[in-house]
Amino acid sequence: MKDYIALNLYCFKKSGPKNYSNINPPSSTLHLSNIPLSVEENGLKQAFLMDNLNVQPFKFFPNDCKMVLVQLALVEGAITALFMPDNYQLSQTSHLRVSFSTSTI
Repeated sequence: MKDYIALNLYCFKKSGPKNYSNINPPSSTLHLSNIPLSVEENGLKQAFLMDNLNVQPFKFFPNDCKMVLVQLALVEGAITALFMPDNYQLSQTSHLRVSFSTSTI
């Protein structure tokens, strides 16, 4: 077990209802955010391929291309993916944020 709360990029560091409402139980669907406009789908998939994670459907939010839903084959893979590509550097100023989602694709 590892404690991630001390990291500067820990996404739930600030308290408040908005951050805590985004904490969901493990599921095979992940919510990716903090995606710069310059990053395309293949760039995001690279973060998962590096860790040999089996990405199924991949869907950008229709009104906000800074967020994506990713479906993995198994919940176990999503649990691994929550930590592996989280904080993956997408650009010089953007790091990927990964959380479990209650939505499905």
